[in-house]
Amino acid sequence: MKVAVVKYNAGNVCSVNYALQRIGINPIITDNHEELLSADRIIFPGVGEASSAMNYLQSRNLDKLLVALCQPVLGICLGMQLMCSFSEENNTNCLGIFSERVRLFETDSLKVPQIGWNSVTNVKSSLFDGIADNDYFYFVHSYFVECSQHAISTTSYGVDYSSALQKNNFYAVQFHPEKSGVVGQRLLENFIRI
Repeated sequence: MKVAVVKYNAGNVCSVNYALQRIGINPIITDNHEELLSADRIIFPGVGEASSAMNYLQSRNLDKLLVALCQPVLGICLGMQLMCSFSEENNTNCLGIFSERVRLFETDSLKVPQIGWNSVTNVKSSLFDGIADNDYFYFVHSYFVECSQHAISTTSYGVDYSSALQKNNFYAVQFHPEKSGVVGQRLLENFIRI
């Protein structure tokens, strides 16, 4: 199976690469259109800032390529946010795969960014096979995706929000499966099997 990790000037690619190697997958890390189109699975990770990431995607026409993909695609953290329609982070128009908006946490009682372990609830979809309601994943983020019809898990941090989304062949998670131990490994294995 050919797995491609999208290279687009956003962090966390190495951690995803190592996590995939631990489950027996040696991915290619690329921004080459032909390599991405020929991959069986695509992972779109990211740590960084929305507008500069979108600028990079647009400069290489990856924005047009990503929305047209037909194979299973998994967005992680910033990758998930960029798959939405709009982010409040520097008022950024994103890819629009999901119609949801990305909003800044506004809370006086909780630390922003959310850093650390938090549970996911209302899990559904084969992406979560073998993962239970209230299992914990590792999060690092200041922005969140509103709850919506596409949510396949939710998490609470001052507000309830979508911690995972699915629409057709597109999957996305706000947490970092590559940093989430056994449950994160299970989620990556589930994605590879989809």
